[in-house]
Amino acid sequence: MKPRIYIAYTGGTIGMQKTADGYAPAPGYLAERLAAMPELQSPHMPEYVIHEYDPLLDSSDMTPADWTKIAQDIATHYNAYDGFVVLHGTDTMAYTASALAFMLQGLGKPVILTGSQIPLCEVRNDARENLITVLHLAAHTPIPEVCLYFGDKLLRGCRATKTDAVGFDAFSSPNFPPLGAVGINIHLAHDLFRPPPPPDTALRVEPLQPVQVTALRLFPGIPAEVVRNILRPPLKGLVLETYGVGNGPTGDADFIAALTEAHARGVIILNCTQCLRGSVDLSGYATGAALARAGVLSGYDMTPEAALTKLYYLLSQGGPLPQIKRLLQTDLRGELTVPAAD
Repeated sequence: MKPRIYIAYTGGTIGMQKTADGYAPAPGYLAERLAAMPELQSPHMPEYVIHEYDPLLDSSDMTPADWTKIAQDIATHYNAYDGFVVLHGTDTMAYTASALAFMLQGLGKPVILTGSQIPLCEVRNDARENLITVLHLAAHTPIPEVCLYFGDKLLRGCRATKTDAVGFDAFSSPNFPPLGAVGINIHLAHDLFRPPPPPDTALRVEPLQPVQVTALRLFPGIPAEVVRNILRPPLKGLVLETYGVGNGPTGDADFIAALTEAHARGVIILNCTQCLRGSVDLSGYATGAALARAGVLSGYDMTPEAALTKLYYLLSQGGPLPQIKRLLQTDLRGELTVPAAD
């Protein structure tokens, strides 16, 4: 029997049509185009069912509630299909991929996100190749995790970030190797796949609750009062995007005081580097050590997308604050590399 693939079509450029106001989602259009693609009738391709969301969203409009909706959609159809494809806009695809990685517990089947930079309706596009390849991968790749496929690369979802606004090679995994490379042949890095769950493990969704988290990118001369205002209640967590290996303006006593006061109130402050590659090391410089003394936690080499969605996930679960902080610095889904102890 052919593998069966469930396509969750959430929206995005891939299924848009040209209108007088620019590209816009067109209900029913993508399903019609897929049905007309001869490649998908090949005996080597899986059977598929496409579920079109209503409304179709530009990914800029995605919210944590939409991440939960997608996760629950996958869980509802989990036992009836061999793999899952999520068609999604590129702008926030890395956030959704990271969120799904945390929310889908006990995942033993592939869940692969993709989209395109040019819609399928255009003669020259990247949508056709992405669609064909992702359906093949979801059907024939025994990878028990959430992935993102784009521009000939299969990436771990919670390691991916968008690095090109216009190129077909739009996503990168700066701190972890690709799980697969697609060319004339498909080369998979099986040794990098996460281990499957025990047989007969039931998929469980941990829904995200409406918790107050945010992100702040430091810049030279950032006023301490701006930081203090962002950290005011009811904020529960902050991803602080710092310089280099985790440094900040620690010569500003008011800036450090704002962080210290928030930490004392129980706000979790997670440090991620603004650099595309590398890891936070709060012991590398005196400026980093000062942040650590103020209560800032190292996010190691997590992407900002993974750090933010992990904060949502762990705060939604609740539990004692020390436990949440410990889990933030624990590798749960392959999202971070914990440095080896000296």
